[in-house]
Amino acid sequence: MPFHPPIPNPRQPSKGGGLVSAIVQAEKMMQIALILPCSAFVGWLLGGWLGLHFHVPWLGLVGLVFGGVSGLVYVVRLAMQAARAPEEGDGKRETKE
Repeated sequence: MPFHPPIPNPRQPSKGGGLVSAIVQAEKMMQIALILPCSAFVGWLLGGWLGLHFHVPWLGLVGLVFGGVSGLVYVVRLAMQAARAPEEGDGKRETKE
């Protein structure tokens, strides 16, 4: 008969301790806080460069708006994923006996 390792209990505390999980959670929150302004800035830089290259001065504003919207979409997706993550491992799995 083959050996199958037991299914781990998701309610058991992780071996990493509370400090490591707190650092990981803080890193996720910092990432969410920095993505939006960084993406708007990069969009503004690329739009400004394209505006200088193609002699269209309003492309900087278009790049700023595009970067802001894309950053906002990414921030919303990260926030939804962070809010959903604790619910996935709460042990509400059906078992067959």
